[in-house]
Amino acid sequence: MGRQDHGGDAGRTSYPYRHNRSALRRMARARQRRRWLLEALVAVTCLAAVVGSLGTERHGTPREEESGVLPAPPIGRPAAPSPSGPDAGGGIVSPGLRPRQHSPTPSPSPSLSPSTPAEPTLAVGQADVPAQVDLSTVGRVDWTHWGLSDAGTPVRKRGGSGEIRDEGGRGERVSYSNNPEAYSWHDGAPVRSAGGTLSGVYTCGEGTGFNLAVAADGQPRTVHLYAGLWMARGRLDLRLSSGGPTSTVRLEDPHTMRTADLTVRFRAPRGAKLLVSWTVEESFGDCGNVSLQAVALR
Repeated sequence: MGRQDHGGDAGRTSYPYRHNRSALRRMARARQRRRWLLEALVAVTCLAAVVGSLGTERHGTPREEESGVLPAPPIGRPAAPSPSGPDAGGGIVSPGLRPRQHSPTPSPSPSLSPSTPAEPTLAVGQADVPAQVDLSTVGRVDWTHWGLSDAGTPVRKRGGSGEIRDEGGRGERVSYSNNPEAYSWHDGAPVRSAGGTLSGVYTCGEGTGFNLAVAADGQPRTVHLYAGLWMARGRLDLRLSSGGPTSTVRLEDPHTMRTADLTVRFRAPRGAKLLVSWTVEESFGDCGNVSLQAVALR
């Protein structure tokens, strides 16, 4: 009985012990499964982070840029559009530009301004008058002759441009017919033709003379002024109505008559005029004078 009791006591003591070991093993396996699950979760999370970072990573400088040339897109495939966003710049990626670099803003095209007008020019030369002057040939654009009929009625080129203007002057005009050179034409009005007239007009006394004007058109123009004097010093003043250079020429003969072909070359804007003043600066006799025969525009 005593052994049985001991054996019974031992059996009662060993059951809870076996039960506790089984429970511990179950708890250990549960902890192990939780640890595996946690490690798997951490691994999945890390893998997702790596994949995400690879998908969004941008390199500062592509390897191909080391040679200064980006690879051409594969044949048959369109060039990849640049990524959208504040750093993208929009549109197709420009070769030679690094990622995240904006395309340079194109310089605005210079506006085409109207052509700048040429600077006004003015020059004068002097030569002897030929014995015979054909105004129809010299004045291809326009011409005017004074003194054929009377002092107040000039003859003009028929169909001419009308750009030679007589703007008056001081002193009474007097016609004469003993000029040393002859003038002819075949396209005049009101006198259609002349074979060689010696006529002209003059004004007598200091300060008297003639004022003329020739229109400008923006291009170089040539004017022949056929003028003379008698026992006087004549002064020729030239200027442009638009401003710019001016010129003054003096001719003098205190004893007798003198004539000259005064060739004026000028350029001024369209609408401007060449202004001509031919006057007696000093008289050396009772009627020192300046004379005017013709003006021709080439």
